[in-house]
Amino acid sequence: MNLITNRAEMNQLSKQLKQNSKSIGFVPTMGFLHEGHLSLVAKAKQENDVVVMSIFVNPLQFGPNEDFETYPRDIERDEKLAKNAGVDYLFVPTVKEMYPTEMGSKLTAIKRTNVLCGKSREGHFDGVVTVLSKLFHIICPDKAYFGMKDAQQVAVVDGLINDYFFPIELVPVETIREIDGLAKSSRNVYLDASERKEAPQLFQSLTLAKNKILQGERSIENLTLFIKRYIEENTSGEIDYVEMYSYPSLEPIERIKGKIIIALAVKYSKARLIDNIVMDVK
Repeated sequence: MNLITNRAEMNQLSKQLKQNSKSIGFVPTMGFLHEGHLSLVAKAKQENDVVVMSIFVNPLQFGPNEDFETYPRDIERDEKLAKNAGVDYLFVPTVKEMYPTEMGSKLTAIKRTNVLCGKSREGHFDGVVTVLSKLFHIICPDKAYFGMKDAQQVAVVDGLINDYFFPIELVPVETIREIDGLAKSSRNVYLDASERKEAPQLFQSLTLAKNKILQGERSIENLTLFIKRYIEENTSGEIDYVEMYSYPSLEPIERIKGKIIIALAVKYSKARLIDNIVMDVK
């Protein structure tokens, strides 16, 4: 595995790979890798000649009261995990490398952002589409791999690729979970012992709601109320939201039909956990 920190070097290498007719699979991350990230690498290895992973904690997608400074980082550990997973090139730029001067223009994510996490994280997805645009130009991937744990991000990236005609195929990958159902996340390290024990109930609430839909329940109000009550009765977390939308457009729905997302966010003492289920309803 080759470690690259310079964007010009990474871009030149990507161009050479293209000239040699090598397909590039790209896995963008903020590091502190876990099995979820590595599942993206495994998928990318199956479908491409070369896998490029980036590790960059992007300051533009953190709000003023969010955890940019304390976001977990361990580059030595990440390098080992990436190498063992089969990553060919690990791109680890500094903030100065990605933002060498003050930005003179701005990308704004308009659609698919005013619900779910985007509703309470103003500017977050502007930062996401900005850094991804830079990374897409630098790495020139054929396919880009994103985990469905953050399904809203996948929807926003889908919009970005389509709006700006990036010649990239977006590949969503199913959420990787712990044995007890908790979605893998770098922020899980913030949970204390009791919170970690009860956190799997978030996915359980979604699973039970899905079963209700499969059994014929079609009331959005009844389902969201059920999920909220279940979380309140089985966890100490504070509910941020429980919502249902069409997917990937993330438009409000009046009835449960077609491809939908059931999503939630719950705040604990030092962590905010998100989870979702996407399903097709006849």
